[in-house]
Parts: sequence; structure tokens; C-alpha cells
Amino acid sequence: MAPTVKPKSVFLLHLAISFQIFLITSKSTDAAPVPAPWPPQFHAILFMNNSGTLQKVDLWYDWPNGRNFNIIQNQLGKLTYDLEWDNGTSYIYTLDANKECRVLHFPVGILRPSWLDGAEYLGQKYVDKFLCNVWTKVDFIWYYEDVVTKRPVHWAFYTGYTADVITFEVGAVLEDPKWQAPVYCFGNEGEERPLLNSVVTDSSSGKLIREVFSTF
Repeated sequence: MAPTVKPKSVFLLHLAISFQIFLITSKSTDAAPVPAPWPPQFHAILFMNNSGTLQKVDLWYDWPNGRNFNIIQNQLGKLTYDLEWDNGTSYIYTLDANKECRVLHFPVGILRPSWLDGAEYLGQKYVDKFLCNVWTKVDFIWYYEDVVTKRPVHWAFYTGYTADVITFEVGAVLEDPKWQAPVYCFGNEGEERPLLNSVVTDSSSGKLIREVFSTF
């Protein structure tokens, strides 16, 4: 005769199985979100605030071609172009009659689409009326991403420099001729050329990130 299974034993077995399933599903659903990688190519309009200095930035990100472009309009001020290449070279220049240009070299290239890998998740917070997941990376940048669309909404640097994303066009690409720095950025060795006095205050967020990542 087969042994009789007591109802209490069946209940305990069912409870144990249910608890194991709960632990498995809880572990999977409680996993911290990770930031979405940047699209390989996009165009964004950003409003930047650097301790009261306001800027509108046209950001063109083009990872397949190893280039990143920040076109920076300072409030009631000059229009500055910050052209970054993946070989570590940046050209910061104007296209006005002054023909100002400065060439910078970094030991790192432009940001990778996965540059936020390893960021620490801080939870959710409303910013600019959007519910966002928030991460920080090396206590240097705080990055806010829309919970629903996964688009970046806002980021803030440890310096207080902030960016608010106004538009975000995935797949948009700037025409190739517009990526060419002007000829006066390529003077002969030792030749003097006008330098941007505001190169520090006009720094883009990409340049700021590259400066920090180059120290790792």
C-alpha cells in the first residue's frame, strides 16, 4: 500500500515551492535598472547652465565615424564650435572675422555609446516633470533617463554644470562638409594664431567628461 501523504505535509511542500518561486522572481524584478546605451548617431539640443552662464548646445554624436560635435551658443555671446575626434584631437573655434581656434589633445577619444556602463543606480526622481531613473558615475556625473522612453533628460556634473535635453533625434547625422575645422586651425608649427580666451568657460560636457576619463 502506498504511504498516505498528510494534508499538512502537502501544504508545507506547496509553501516551500511557492517561497522558492517568490525568491527567484523577486531577484529578477528587483535587479537595478541600467542606463540605455547612447544610439550610435543622434542629434540633441541641450540647454546648459554653468553656474549661471547659459548656453544652447547643438550636439551631434556620430560614433561610427568617430566624431562628436558641440555647437555652442553662449547667451548674448559668441558662437563656438567644439569638434571632437576619436583620435583624441579637439578643435575649438569660431567662424567669425576673428578666426579664433584652439587645438587640444586628449589621451582618450570620444565617449563610447556604453560609457555609462558600471554606473551606480540611485533610484527614481522627477526632473523637468519627467520621472527618471538616476545613476552616478565615479561621483563625477549624475545622469537622468526617462523611465518610459529611455531617453536622456538631464545630467549634472560635480562642478554644478548641468544639461537639460530639449530634443533628441535618434539617427540624425550632420552633413560631412560641416565636420571640417577651418583652415586657420592648421597653421604651420610655431605659427601664432588667435586663441579663444573663453575656451575654459565654453567647454562642452563631452570635453569635461574626456578630461576626467583620461585620468583613469
